[in-house]
Amino acid sequence: MVKGSALASLIVLCWTSSLSAQTIYPIDRAEILAGAQFDFKVEFPGPVDPARLKVTVNGADYAEMFGRAGTFVEREDGKDQSALILRDVALTRPGSVTVDVSDGTHQRSIAWTVYETGPRKAKNVILFIGDGMSPAHRVAARILSKGIAEGKSRGKLAIDDMPHMALVATAGSDSIITDSANSASAYATGHKSAVNALGVYADRTASPFDDPRVETITSLARRRNGMAIGIVTNTEIEDATPAAMVAHTRRRAAYDEIVEQFFAAKPEVLLGGGSANFLPKSTAGSKRKDEADYIAKFRDAGYPVATTARELGASVAKPETGRLLGLFATGNMDGVLDRKFLRGGGVKKFPEQPDLTEQVQAALNILSKNETGFFLMVESGLIDKYAHLLDMERAVYDTIMLDNAVRQTREWARARGDDTLILVLADHNHPNSLVGTVNDDMGTTPNVPLRERVGVYEQAGFPNYPAPDAEGYPSRVDVSRRLAIFSASLPDHYETFRPKLDNPNEPTVKAGDDGTFKANDKYKDVPGAVLRPGNLSAMIGASVHSGEDVILTATGPGSERVHGSMDNTEVFRVMVEALGLAAGQ
Repeated sequence: MVKGSALASLIVLCWTSSLSAQTIYPIDRAEILAGAQFDFKVEFPGPVDPARLKVTVNGADYAEMFGRAGTFVEREDGKDQSALILRDVALTRPGSVTVDVSDGTHQRSIAWTVYETGPRKAKNVILFIGDGMSPAHRVAARILSKGIAEGKSRGKLAIDDMPHMALVATAGSDSIITDSANSASAYATGHKSAVNALGVYADRTASPFDDPRVETITSLARRRNGMAIGIVTNTEIEDATPAAMVAHTRRRAAYDEIVEQFFAAKPEVLLGGGSANFLPKSTAGSKRKDEADYIAKFRDAGYPVATTARELGASVAKPETGRLLGLFATGNMDGVLDRKFLRGGGVKKFPEQPDLTEQVQAALNILSKNETGFFLMVESGLIDKYAHLLDMERAVYDTIMLDNAVRQTREWARARGDDTLILVLADHNHPNSLVGTVNDDMGTTPNVPLRERVGVYEQAGFPNYPAPDAEGYPSRVDVSRRLAIFSASLPDHYETFRPKLDNPNEPTVKAGDDGTFKANDKYKDVPGAVLRPGNLSAMIGASVHSGEDVILTATGPGSERVHGSMDNTEVFRVMVEALGLAAGQ
């Protein structure tokens, strides 16, 4: 029997040993699709004599297993640390894989699982991502777009009315809280990664472009099945979620390079905002750091370019259109509440932005011309942007818009015999909760803080939004009894308990040159406003993501694999199994 002190010493020894041992990519417990390409890398904590280096895969020398030797780097990044890297390898035999590494002093052993797929079930896969969409957004969208009476909804959302459902864990390789980069990357590659990383394992080197890569589903679908690729969003097209479908970089903010990677990949359909990083530096509105003109490059490669809803429709109407680039704003596009009702945000500058439903229909029309099928990712990305800004009305309206896009897509799929796997989920949560209603009629005393008019339990009652239009949108959000959706992560800000009718909410402004933020005085004198001290660092000027599981719903061939509790890397596996991307490996 080991005494307590001896056991504690043993634990400390093992922990210290693990900290000084090698780092191996892909990481321990990685699940790898048979035949999918990846970079193999070993990082050593110090300098290593290559003569003492031993790396085996299932007991065989790694070079024998992978078919060639890697590059040994004696001093990586000019430091006393060695590395071994081998690019673009694959494992084709399913089963357990053990990787053992020894440098003569330190040893490390990790395990991977290589899996194959059965035969192809689905012709197409469409992945809908409501960025940052929390359960509160879904419930609020249902209440506003369907109505509710006596506790019962008058209808279901299309995103909820699906036969298969699961809860999906979202943590990354470096933190329990994920961002949109590594969460979308998990869906696109089946591998965990770190915050800000896209299609790579974030290593220790300074360069954000040399990290170990893993193959994306868009690359696999085209390489294995000859499928067409579509990427649709209402954010900047270079933003984390759309970029994750194609890009490989540790730095999600590397927009110029992400545009270059989009051009190299050439998805058949690419629709969103973000034209600023396609334009040469000398062009007004450009954010590029060079004079490369990627709009011209795409045109020269055979892409019609649409910048308005009208141009989008005209391009799609041409039978010969097989590719399309649509860039409808220099930055993010505007949400439906501003475009359709309030005319705030950037609508005056870009008055002819298409709705997400129009973008999706355009993508379906073009991609369905490919006889071997297609993969399409659709993001309603402003849900997240608005949730960060504590602008709940705009987030909810964009959730309704996502639901409309899913509904039309399901109708499209039914009309062609349900040959398409459709998945709907968020990439991560926001800590938002629907706690009741803000009821202006609860009190008549003037200038009483509106927090005293937040109705909970039986005092919440039901909101009095006008009946929704044909698309599910009430014509007004400034009603006397409105939903009270609050966030659990807060910067200092003034809570007005009212929708922002001019422009999206701006809860904070910079406090000075020290990087801190303070409450925006713009809302200080709104009647009934309350200064809410934040619970986040003063260095953070917005609400942040949360770590709860997200809801996944699915329908179509292969959707039966969606059930229970899943990891976000398993979403990739659902899609590749539906497409048979490792059948017969």
